[in-house]
Amino acid sequence: MTLDRYTVTPTPSADDEPHDDIVYPSPIPFVLVHVAALAAILTGVTVQALVICLVLYFVRMFGVTAGYHRYFAHRSFKTSRVVQFLLAWLAQSSAQRGALWWATKHRHHHRHSDTDFDVHSPRHHGFWYAHVGWIFQSNARETDYDAIRDFARYPDLVWLNRNRYLPAIVLGVATWFFFGWTGLVVGFIWSTVLLYHGTFFINSLAHVHGSKRYITGDDSRNNWWLAIITMGEGWHNNHHACMASTRQGFRWFEWDPTYYILKVLSWARIVSDINEPPAALVRNERKLGRGMVEKVARQLTATLSVERMVEDLRVAWENTPTWDEVCERARIARSEAVAMLSEMQLPHIPSTDELRQRAQEMFANAPSLDEIVARARELIFEAITAEMLPAPSGA
Repeated sequence: MTLDRYTVTPTPSADDEPHDDIVYPSPIPFVLVHVAALAAILTGVTVQALVICLVLYFVRMFGVTAGYHRYFAHRSFKTSRVVQFLLAWLAQSSAQRGALWWATKHRHHHRHSDTDFDVHSPRHHGFWYAHVGWIFQSNARETDYDAIRDFARYPDLVWLNRNRYLPAIVLGVATWFFFGWTGLVVGFIWSTVLLYHGTFFINSLAHVHGSKRYITGDDSRNNWWLAIITMGEGWHNNHHACMASTRQGFRWFEWDPTYYILKVLSWARIVSDINEPPAALVRNERKLGRGMVEKVARQLTATLSVERMVEDLRVAWENTPTWDEVCERARIARSEAVAMLSEMQLPHIPSTDELRQRAQEMFANAPSLDEIVARARELIFEAITAEMLPAPSGA
């Protein structure tokens, strides 16, 4: 038997309004920057301007990855007051709003990754909506300072967060002053547009294409070419498996220049306490916590239609004395009925092997895979019991 008959595609409830999980600029500046990039038709494109574009892209990408992401959002290393302000300034020169705002939204993303509340999840909203469509939503864009009290206690960071586009404006003016209109359009504006979409790809493509080494309860994936254009952020499944790790390229061959630069800065004592992923996790030998096992088991169960199983069981058990026995046992103790069902040789119930095969297709292999399958099978029997058996009197 295959599970095709019982396979369903879960859909989010229309009543569930997605939370604001946007980590990028508001629509008007975003659109204007793209339009301004077309001014290169008038200014021309020079080799010097292209070099400026490349340099500004990677320097500011480091601000996004090391500053916005690994420092402010995840606190994966430590540094001084001066350096943290400089990191926030560099990050905000990318025009992706304030560092504190960015960090609060990203922390929210990890709490709700690929659920109904993740506004840029390809699973729920589609690829293009996850990549850029959410930009045009009218959700509130105020910083939740309660969610980032660890950094909101610094007045300089709060001031910079409130003046979110000041670093980008200063950099744009400086580029124009030293390199003229071609430098501004090709060097600054083009690199800003590329930064937007390089970062957007982590929300969209890194949840659609790539490999999954770890079970994380979401769709995060490792993508080597995204790691190249985002200075190491493409190892997204690694990151979701260990969010506190400064290093995201866990293996020696996984390109992660943001980590390399921070490592060199630690040798100069500019940063410190760089977090490394646990060796057992890197080898994929660490067992999942009970909460993650429960979450993933429910995801596995949600792909199957219990209603269709119940229909088949009712047909198979019609006028069968064993059914009366099960009902009598249920009236005594519903928990015993669950145990009884799990011990019986029932038709049309997915076997452990079938569930394991489905789990291997959905998730990465992990030491906890058998535990997930066992819990998923329990959930199926619990759901069938609740659907088929009468509730105890007085319940």
